[in-house]
Amino acid sequence: MRINFYDTRIVDDSRTILIKENGINYESTKMNGPEEISKMLKTLLHMDELAEEHVYMIALNTSCKILGMFLISKGTICTSLVSPREVFLRAALIGAVQIVLVHNHPSGNPVPSECDMKLTKRLKDCGELLNICLADHIIIGHNSYLSFQEAKLL
Repeated sequence: MRINFYDTRIVDDSRTILIKENGINYESTKMNGPEEISKMLKTLLHMDELAEEHVYMIALNTSCKILGMFLISKGTICTSLVSPREVFLRAALIGAVQIVLVHNHPSGNPVPSECDMKLTKRLKDCGELLNICLADHIIIGHNSYLSFQEAKLL
């Protein structure tokens, strides 16, 4: 499967558009659960080895096919800034009906912080207003991950 990474740009008339940054081939027959998504991000982006928090959004269609991936934020060793506006702007531009938020914990411990819990609730609520479902929020640690969906925190 081909995973395309996108970013946004402002064009001359002040509109925001998507720009395809690059694409990576990834060998997988399915991508329908947090374990597969975690494995993909560890393989492609080494998210379990990063020294700062990185937040990615995976945009999906109704069949859970990946439409694209976006780097939302690169933070510090213990925090990253995420705004629902930037997340859902990108999701709407690419035509997503559902999204998965993924970020790493450089400490290696994937247990969600209070900020992670609040952000997830806020994104879920915003997504419901826009009819773009937050399907999951996955935190990647060293040799482990936590799925808000699997842990019944979503």
